Amino acid sequence: MNAHAGFVPHHALVSAPSAAPARWMLVLHGIFGSGANWRTFIRRLAEAQAAEGAPPAAARPWGFILVDLRAHGMSQSPPAPHTIAAAAEDLLRLGDRLGLDIRGVMGHSFGGKVALAYLERRPTGIERGFILDADPSARPAGESGSESPGVLAMLRAIPQPIPSREAFLEAVHAAGFSRGIADWLAMNVRREGDGFRIRLDLDILNELLTDYFARDLWHVLEDPPAPAGPGVEERRIHVVLGGRSASISPASRDRFEALAARAPWLSVHVLPRAGHWLHVDDPEGLFDVMRAAL
Repeated sequence: MNAHAGFVPHHALVSAPSAAPARWMLVLHGIFGSGANWRTFIRRLAEAQAAEGAPPAAARPWGFILVDLRAHGMSQSPPAPHTIAAAAEDLLRLGDRLGLDIRGVMGHSFGGKVALAYLERRPTGIERGFILDADPSARPAGESGSESPGVLAMLRAIPQPIPSREAFLEAVHAAGFSRGIADWLAMNVRREGDGFRIRLDLDILNELLTDYFARDLWHVLEDPPAPAGPGVEERRIHVVLGGRSASISPASRDRFEALAARAPWLSVHVLPRAGHWLHVDDPEGLFDVMRAAL
């Protein structure tokens, strides 16, 4: 029996219209999100490779795989256990199913930790990794940031069915969250029968968040990557942090910088104007970093 037989997450392929990608990159969203959160940004990145005057690397263009991680978006009813490791194993099965040459992974927030777990399971063959405002540390679950259990508790408290999408936005805002967070969470609200419902399994998300906070994955960044195989570039990992983000502790920021000073495989980029949502707060800055690194 194939060890990778089982649950495969929903996904969408994105590439420039005229491109025939030679290598592919997994794109992993944050908790309470879905692959669609990154569609506009990733489409622009894909099309930039085909633009006139693009660097020579465009001769080997990247395609991108927008993944709905387990219990998010259209990847519903996954089997237990609901852990970071299980989400990474889902990606291995997805790679087997697609049969594409997956050479990269990028992950934001919760997805960044899943990306690290995936890199741990792919010691060779991955050329590029992007860890976007994700803290590899184990830390107390009550700390601030988009992964805060306060978001989960707020969603549990909203009575369903919800009369309208506007009523959902008002409830989130009334709970003390910004309009930006409300709009982001509203992507999970769908009309069903007698009203609107939150299309998230909050019990599974609670298990995923519990494991997210318990897991320490610094070793994935700190251990030297395995030698590249034939036809594979040396692995490079790019960490991109929001200068105003509350999701990365000062100690972790210092650890990233110290590691980058001694590890040639790792680069750290800070977007001073950005908070946690890099692609919303500073899409141009993030685009420039990724475009140059591909």
